[in-house]
Formats: sequence, C-alpha cells, structure tokens
Amino acid sequence: MERDLVTRRTGDGRMQGSTEGANDLEKNENQQSNPFESNPPDSASFKDRIAHFTWPWFASTMSTGALAVVLGQTPNKFDGLQTIGKIFFILDLVLFATFNVAMFLRAFWFPKRFLASLHHPVEGLFFGSYWVSISLLLNCMQSYGVPNTGPWLISALNALFWIYCAVVLVVAIGQYFVLFQEERLKITDAVPAWIFPIYPLLVIGPMAGTMIPSQPRGHALPMWVGAVMLQGLAWIVALMMYNMYMQRLMTSALPAPSTRPGMYVSVGPAGYTAAGLVSLGTQAPNILNTKAFTSNDVPDGDIVKVIGTMGGIFVILFAFWFFCISSVAVLAGIRKMSFTLNWWAFIFPNAGLTLAAIQVGKALTSPGINGICSAFTIFLVIMWLITAVAHIQAFWRGKIMWPGKDEDKDMANLGWGKFSA
Repeated sequence: MERDLVTRRTGDGRMQGSTEGANDLEKNENQQSNPFESNPPDSASFKDRIAHFTWPWFASTMSTGALAVVLGQTPNKFDGLQTIGKIFFILDLVLFATFNVAMFLRAFWFPKRFLASLHHPVEGLFFGSYWVSISLLLNCMQSYGVPNTGPWLISALNALFWIYCAVVLVVAIGQYFVLFQEERLKITDAVPAWIFPIYPLLVIGPMAGTMIPSQPRGHALPMWVGAVMLQGLAWIVALMMYNMYMQRLMTSALPAPSTRPGMYVSVGPAGYTAAGLVSLGTQAPNILNTKAFTSNDVPDGDIVKVIGTMGGIFVILFAFWFFCISSVAVLAGIRKMSFTLNWWAFIFPNAGLTLAAIQVGKALTSPGINGICSAFTIFLVIMWLITAVAHIQAFWRGKIMWPGKDEDKDMANLGWGKFSA
C-alpha cells in the first residue's frame, strides 16, 4: 500500500518518522539515491517485477476470503449462493498459492530485500495480512468443506486452529517488538495499518465461532476459552492503536486521496470483535452448561450469551462510525484517486462489519437487520469486482509491482544497503 508517512534514519541507526508535509524532502532524497522513484524504467523483466512483490498483495486474498465467508453466512440465501461462495473460496486458494510462489521467488532471488521487508516501516506492517488470509481460508474450510467431508476435517481444523493461534501470537509479539526497538514513528503519521500486526488475532473469535458447532465438547470448550482470551488481547491492543489514530486525525491532515481506502482498516477491529463476541456468546449455552456463576436456576451459558450479544451490539456501531468517517473521506478525494493496493480495504474490513451485523441479526431474529446484511453483501461483491478490475489494469500497465512504484521503493534510502540481490 502507498505510504502515508516518510521515514529516515537517525544518527543512532533508528528510524525517525516525519509528517506528510515532508513529501518534498522525500522526493529530493529519492532523486539522489533511488532514481526509480522519480523516473521509473520503461520496461522490467519478470525477475525485476518479482523483486517488488510486496506483502500488501495479500490484502487481495484477505478480501477474497472474507467475501467467501460473508457469502457462506449471509442470512437471505437463494439457490446458487453456496456455489458462488465456493467459487470465491477456490479462487482465494488459487491466489494464495500463486502469491506464495511469488513471495518464495522474491526470497530466493532477493534474500536481502525479502528479509528487509519483514521489518520495513511500511511494507512490514502488512506481513499480518498473510496470516489473516490463512485464518479466512480455515473459516472457509469449515463453512464449505466440513458439510461435504468426513470427521477427519473437523479434527484437522482443531489442530490447525491451535497452530494458527500460536504462530500469530508470536508474530504479533515479534513485530511490535521490532517497531518498539527499531522505529521512531510520530503520532501525526499514525495510520490504521499500525493495527495490522495484531489483526491476525482479531479474526480468531469469528473463526472459532464458526468452527465450534462441529467440534466435540472436549475440543469445543478449550477452543471457546482460547478464542475469548485472544480476541480480548487483540481488541485491547487495537483500542490503543485507535487512540493514536484518532490523535493523528485531530492534529494532522487526512491521508493522500489514493491511500484513503486504507482508512477502512479501522472498521475491521471493531467489526470482527463484535462478530466474535456475538458468535462466541451464541455458542456458550452448548458449552457452559454449569451453574457456577449464580445460585439461581439460570445456566452459565445463557448468562454468557446475553453478555456476548450485548457486547457485540455495544461495539458494532463503533465500527459503523469509522465506516462512515472513512466513506466521507474517500468521497471527498475520489477525483484525485488512483489505484493502490490499499483499495482492497474496501472489502476485508467492511466484511467484518457485515459479519457482525449478520450475527446480531441472527441473535435478535431481526428481518430488518438481515435485509441490511444482504445490502452490505451486495456492496462487498460490487466493490470486489471494481477493485479486482482496477488491480489487474494497474498490474498490466506497470503501476504496481514495478521498480520505484511499490511500498519497498525507499529501501535504499533507509540506509539498509542495496537490495538488488
């Protein structure tokens, strides 16, 4: 995704953030040390283009997987809807496999550039999109695979769930440690992408809520407890990032028009958390059938169900508020917009809001909310088609995945040496 901030190395070797107003300084520096920035080449070989295959490309697999999940859960169904959802699921699998090959080639041909990408102050943030893509694939495997396969897939998903939780917890700790240790970013540069290292944990609640109904109780209870804990961790960290992002909006300019679709990233944490709270709360009566919380005859699961539903309703409007703010900002700059990879933020964060609305509508048995969910689902499909076409055109015309035009364009300027090999 296009970067909203400028970074340069200080005397102690750490990165210093500056505001968007420093664009002229960045341009002058790039003209001196990275001629591709101001004068990209007219042609590039396949290998040259692979060098600029960046982590934000996985935002497209996030969006495709998220749309498949929404289609599988949307309340107002019609004949063929499951087939459409399966098509998006299969497409997501193909894209994910293809992107893995591309990233492997980048790592093989350009190992220094690949390693630098993991802690780059812009590209590195989107390493989390790789893991969110895996979570959504697991969610799709539950929705589309379990009903058509044997019990082996249920056991496999239980194991994959815990492996995923362990890996993304390590990723979240490691990435934020690198940011704390190596970077010096200013509040006036804060963007929703700062949430991305914790994003893989934010989707655990909805994923577990989808898997738990098919799991035996011996597996369902630990999965439920783990999902509640990890969702809570992710939500609290996201709240702290929200605070910094709000300070930026109040004290600095909006992002550049082409990068404003990235503002929708702020919708996702609240949306996926609301979806997880309601979904996990709905499963509670089948898992917590004791009466330890109170001395009356109400089972613990019913109490937790009410709390989870209330919590989801409490949070969901927060996500919708950010959706409105982001939409107004995008519309205000739409005439100056050109395609960047953060256009995929039109889909995957808003899919979280849609999933939350689906869960609330199901919990309240509300035809009105279900109708809104159907409208949001149609909106997501339309935006996916628009973004996919724009993405293909930008790739074909050399606007992305091209020397000097991607998130890694300033690697040489950051003092990390040359990354051509």
